[in-house]
Amino acid sequence: MIYTIVENLQKGRSLLVDISQEQYCDKSIPPYYSSIGGHMRHILDMFHCVFSGYQNGRVDLTKRERNINVETFPSYATAYLDSIVQHLLNLEESDLSRTIQVVDDLGNGCCTVDSTLGAILAQAQSHTIHHYATIGYMLHHLGVTLKDDSFGLNPTTPKVLKY
Repeated sequence: MIYTIVENLQKGRSLLVDISQEQYCDKSIPPYYSSIGGHMRHILDMFHCVFSGYQNGRVDLTKRERNINVETFPSYATAYLDSIVQHLLNLEESDLSRTIQVVDDLGNGCCTVDSTLGAILAQAQSHTIHHYATIGYMLHHLGVTLKDDSFGLNPTTPKVLKY
């Protein structure tokens, strides 16, 4: 599981190398007018919350960094991503069953649920794939083609549906 997540994050690292800062910051694509940088920052913030809290048994997803430099400069995002990957690589498979509490605001205030480190990392992985799909949509509308034609596609998507 850990290496699958790392492999997926490395797709984001390749993206950061393959696009310009102008493309990274572009907010011209409807309907949300967000930037690729904003999505990358949001993805990495979720992982950061996990690694900021899991050792004390409480992951608070409302405590995201929201560092404007990460969504503005690909080099900051690359360093942030590399630190997340290092945290992942430092985990043991046995860590994944560790019980934690997860705090989040689902729309009506904060709630706390019991979970495991593995479950929250699986959620972060799914969250990453979802945002990669949105980034893929944005790249298409910016006329950018990546070397990795699977970027933004869930690995479980049947190959017949992949373009």
